[in-house]
Amino acid sequence: MVNLSFYINNQKISQSGFAPIYMLITFNGQRIRKAVKQVRVKPGHWNSNKELVKKPTSSEDYNGHEEFNERLENIRESVHKINRHVLKFGSKLSKEFILKRIDNPNLIEVDRKSFFQTFDEFIEVSKSYKKERTIKGIQTVKSLLETYQADKMLKHDFEEIDQEYFELLRSYSFQEKKWSINYFKKIIQVLKAFMRWSKERGYHSNEHYKNFKAKESEKEIIYLTMDEFQTLYEFNFKSKKLSHVRDIYCFACATGLRFSDVISLKSSEVYEDHILKRIHKTNEVNVTIPLNKFSKQILNKYKETIWDPLPKISAQKFNEYIKDCCKDVGITKPVTIYNDSGGVRTQETKPKYQLITSHTARKTFVTNSLILGMHETVVKEITGHKKQESFRRYVKVADSYRKSEMDKAWG
Repeated sequence: MVNLSFYINNQKISQSGFAPIYMLITFNGQRIRKAVKQVRVKPGHWNSNKELVKKPTSSEDYNGHEEFNERLENIRESVHKINRHVLKFGSKLSKEFILKRIDNPNLIEVDRKSFFQTFDEFIEVSKSYKKERTIKGIQTVKSLLETYQADKMLKHDFEEIDQEYFELLRSYSFQEKKWSINYFKKIIQVLKAFMRWSKERGYHSNEHYKNFKAKESEKEIIYLTMDEFQTLYEFNFKSKKLSHVRDIYCFACATGLRFSDVISLKSSEVYEDHILKRIHKTNEVNVTIPLNKFSKQILNKYKETIWDPLPKISAQKFNEYIKDCCKDVGITKPVTIYNDSGGVRTQETKPKYQLITSHTARKTFVTNSLILGMHETVVKEITGHKKQESFRRYVKVADSYRKSEMDKAWG
């Protein structure tokens, strides 16, 4: 618990006869001595028993005793609230923790919220500027941390999020839950974003989270080769449902647009040789997407129909039906995918159609564009890729494909 007292420092009396008032804070065997800002009195005006500034006599000038005593009382109330918070939430006391809350009393009201109550506030605030999918990801991480807390019978507290916490969470993720390295990285990314957000608002002073580092495992790029794309594009489906799903997928393959941007496409955004639209994920406006013969033919197919410019479908149904499409056209080549969890690597082999989702359409566009000789800069301008390290993965695949083709031709 935190104990507080005030005293006058007679060793620092100024030439005008005023001395500063100090606060003495003790906690866990530690002491803090600090002058109370802008409170200086004449020694005769200090009541050491009551630890208050005396009222001046009628013959003396006003000495500011009301304002000074109010300031001292505010500090007492702050210490009282700190003690109440420690009892309720079990926070770890430190010199920085105490002084920050005494200097900024507004933080004490915030302290009444638990770690996860503050996490809820973070989610609510994020809803005003983050995408729905991002919010779901944050909510998932909060639920995972709550499960971790229940499983390990621990209590989350801002001041306890340190390197030891990180290492224990990592062991729990890899050894008990068998989560992948990339999944753990996403958890840490959200946790660090929350800790940074809450620190900026004065909810805590902990900076240990800045040292959290989670590696990322490079995953295989699943995409359709040009032969597979052509086969899918030309296949005559008997089912209108599968035909629609195939056209949506091939349109994304031919433009590099994300599924969300394809589904939200409006007729007013379609021009003769290009699309001009706002990108859903990044909120970029008036992004120009060139149209090639494949994307133009698909748009013409639905022009002036009830589906203009393209049919609509939910992401869940789309990912289910596109697998059926690829299976029907014979995209069944076995593909091995790897999963890293801690230091353990596992592998699983599946027919390729089972791995095809809406995300692979954009990967198909990027990879085949590079293989066919489109300049990296142009591809990045069309797709909006910002991170060079993630884009380099596609370049590697394209280079590897060219080498294998060279070996076939000249080997």
